[in-house]
Amino acid sequence: MTKRISLFLVTIFAVIAGLQAQIMKPVKWDASLNMTGDATGEIVLKATVDPGWHLYSPDFAEGDGPQPLVITFPKTDGVKLNGKPVPSSAPHREMDEMFEMELTWWTGTVTLTQKFTATSPEFAIDVALTYGACNDQNCIPPSRESFNFKGTAKVKPSAEDTDKKADKDADKTKNEEAEVLLLGVLGALDSTDTATVDSVAVQAPAADSVAVAGDLWAPVTFADQDSDSDIAGKSLLYIFLTCFLGGLVALFTPCVWPMIPMTVSFFLKKGKDRSKSIADACTYGVSIIVIYVALGLIITGLFGASSLNALSTSATCNIIFFLLLVVFAISFFGAFEIKLPASWSNRMDATAEKTSGLLSIFFMAFTLTLVSFSCTGPIIGTLLVEAASMGNVWGPAIGMLGFSTALALPFMLFAMFPTMLQSAPRSGGWMNTLKVVLGFVELALSLKFLSVADLAYGWHILDREAFLALWIVMFLLLGLYLLGKFNFSHYGPADSSIGVFRFFLALASLSFTVYLIPGLWGAPLKGVSAFVPPLYTQDFNLYGESFTEYDDFEEGMRIAAREGKPALIDFSGHGCVNCRKMEGAVLDDSNIKTMITDNFVVIKLMVDEKKPLPAPMTVKEYGKNVTLLTYGDKWSYLQRSKFNANAQPYYVILNDAGQLLSGPFSYDENIPAFASFLEKGIKGYSK
Repeated sequence: MTKRISLFLVTIFAVIAGLQAQIMKPVKWDASLNMTGDATGEIVLKATVDPGWHLYSPDFAEGDGPQPLVITFPKTDGVKLNGKPVPSSAPHREMDEMFEMELTWWTGTVTLTQKFTATSPEFAIDVALTYGACNDQNCIPPSRESFNFKGTAKVKPSAEDTDKKADKDADKTKNEEAEVLLLGVLGALDSTDTATVDSVAVQAPAADSVAVAGDLWAPVTFADQDSDSDIAGKSLLYIFLTCFLGGLVALFTPCVWPMIPMTVSFFLKKGKDRSKSIADACTYGVSIIVIYVALGLIITGLFGASSLNALSTSATCNIIFFLLLVVFAISFFGAFEIKLPASWSNRMDATAEKTSGLLSIFFMAFTLTLVSFSCTGPIIGTLLVEAASMGNVWGPAIGMLGFSTALALPFMLFAMFPTMLQSAPRSGGWMNTLKVVLGFVELALSLKFLSVADLAYGWHILDREAFLALWIVMFLLLGLYLLGKFNFSHYGPADSSIGVFRFFLALASLSFTVYLIPGLWGAPLKGVSAFVPPLYTQDFNLYGESFTEYDDFEEGMRIAAREGKPALIDFSGHGCVNCRKMEGAVLDDSNIKTMITDNFVVIKLMVDEKKPLPAPMTVKEYGKNVTLLTYGDKWSYLQRSKFNANAQPYYVILNDAGQLLSGPFSYDENIPAFASFLEKGIKGYSK
């Protein structure tokens, strides 16, 4: 079973890694024209959004934020539009701290219906869509779709329609006559050496302007490049390892640890055949894994992939998570116990006694799950909150797989090697100490979720200084507790005599407290950058100016060649939330900033830039002519054609000839990984 699960996980990771550098099209559009009466009809636009992505709605203005949905009707011949497109459901609303504006979006499927009234027997309608979409790792640049419809209606032609048709026929005749005359003139000019023909020549497509860059625009190959970023794989692995560690911690709680020798002894004494006893103990462990993985799948089924993705940014959900973790912390401090109804465990225990074989063992495992809930419940709740808030559809199930594996492992190991039980530590007061330590950890983690809500609503009650001050006090108190300076009344008086292990835990907590203190004056605190609020929320920080960035590809490449440096290409966007996260967490790191300043020419290309090009460019893509109107269109086309990708943030390092030296690197707040990506580019250029 373990081999199958491992193979399944590896397959999932490999598939996601293979898709990482491909063109993303997370929104699929369908359109239809339906006549609802003799002269009335509707255009139905249906958007299907991939799991984990969201499509921005038209309910906020275009500007420095992400691209909203814009629906226009360039051609409405013979029809009158009735009102505006009406969506099938209201979009989700959320205050975004990055753009300081309220954003709205849809997930799943949404339809927009535009009603119209025909005014002519024959009519034509063209629909043009411009839209943006994001997930937790990437955003696509502003994308376009268009649809063309023709139809008929039971409407008598008006006198105006008759006149228009006559004028159209007359214009057609005139154009045909002018065409014949022009051909004759061109034929006459062709027999002479005059250049006057240029005055009537149609302007050549601007696609040739792309060729001016030469090989700089040539597509690159990733065949010899290692993938520097596998977001989904790393995310799932992080969830599994974190929850596995949580399961190990849960083992040492007073609700679980005493159950291990009792349960193992029961299986060993149940029958004379030791191999059967070991098999029963293994079945017991596998049953624990099945129960907890089922819990993770139920969480996913209840919320769905898109809802899990929204949890990470929903201010309301983060407030609920904050309050939940505070309750868990208070429970661990001894104020009360979180228990399931006793009738549940009694019923499961009775069922286990009535049944036999594998079913009996399964119900015994279920009884353990219910009885130990007062200790494991807060840990499970915290882990599920963390896994679900990462927005990964497999997160809760993978998390519970890690937790239950750690929980079931001792039951199986002690059954196989019963002599190990003799060296296992006895139950005692150290278990209460563990619960109090977990209470402090829960309380510290709860601030992470409150910080998200604070940033979303702009309350400024938990800016970076306030957050760090609370953490400093919490870990200082934890250190004093571990040194025996105080205790909670539920656990009795403080014990001034402590063991060596407890002393080192106190030393670690107090050292961490000292590490946090410089953050009050703007120290970066890279070790906890994923938890504390961003530096821009702090009144004072030690950050200086950033490195120079060029916003034109050809200009930046010329400067890179002149200075003898590789070019770091940063495909970004004004509406890309994760681009801002990467800049704050990675690119603003002092070491990374120094590496970039000393060794690279940075070219930052905004794929949603609205500034128009001096002249439209016509390029051929997928066998069709595509007109690029803005600089954003141009840089988006560059990313698609040269790197076969369309998601941001997206980083690559090129040499003078536009050849790939390192990358691609996508959204990953791992500073050492980004440093390795830069070092690879530096070494490649020096060769």
